[in-house]
Parts: sequence; C-alpha cells; structure tokens
Amino acid sequence: MSDAPQHEDRMAVDRSWTRKFRNALRGMGRGVTGESSFFAHFFVAAMVMTAAMALGADRTEWCLLWVAIIGVLTTEMLNSALERMAKAVSLEYCPHLRDALDISSGAVLTAAIGAAVLGVVILGRLGLVAVGWW
Repeated sequence: MSDAPQHEDRMAVDRSWTRKFRNALRGMGRGVTGESSFFAHFFVAAMVMTAAMALGADRTEWCLLWVAIIGVLTTEMLNSALERMAKAVSLEYCPHLRDALDISSGAVLTAAIGAAVLGVVILGRLGLVAVGWW
C-alpha cells in the first residue's frame, strides 16, 4: 500500500488556515521570547508610544510611528529566524552564513536607524510644540 494518499491528506490538514495561524503565532512567540535584541526594541517602542501619548501625537503621527515600530520588530524576528536557521545548518564557521547573518543584522540596523530618525522628527517636533518653541 502506498503512503501517497495519507501523505497528501496530512499535507492538506497542515495547510489549513487554522494551522497556518497557529504556526505563525507560535513563531511570533518564539521570536519574542528569549531574544534580548527583540526585548530592547520592544522596550524602546513602549517608550516611544508613551512619549507620543504624552505629547498628543495626531493620527498620522501615530500611524507613522506604528509602521516604523512594526518594521523594526519584524526585521528583528526575521534576523532571529535566520540566526536559528544558520545554527541548524552548521555550527562550523562558514563565510556565506556569516555574510547572510551580517546582512540580516544590517537590515535590522537600517530599520532601527530609520525608525529612530522618524521618532526624533515626530517626537522632537511635538516636544518643541509642548514647550512653545514651535
């Protein structure tokens, strides 16, 4: 008897939307827990949200801040995923894996710098308005 029909049935179940969301939520949990860089970005994001709330950010400013924060957190999770995959492939030094990990880290740095600049522009202006200098 062939395994093909059983395999296809299992694949059909594994591709359900419920399974996809469950896997994605599990992945989010794995990407968030135990990753010190993610925690640092999340902490800064919480400070930015607190400052935006205190300074009275408008809807557009909130949207821009959220997009920047989500971009940083997303690139951080992708970087973590690539790091775990690289460790699964080989624990030995490999210049190709090193370069891939460095590029991934560079993507996080790019997103973080962009978010920081946006945050300074938005929160800086709101701060100047609050003290009457704008």
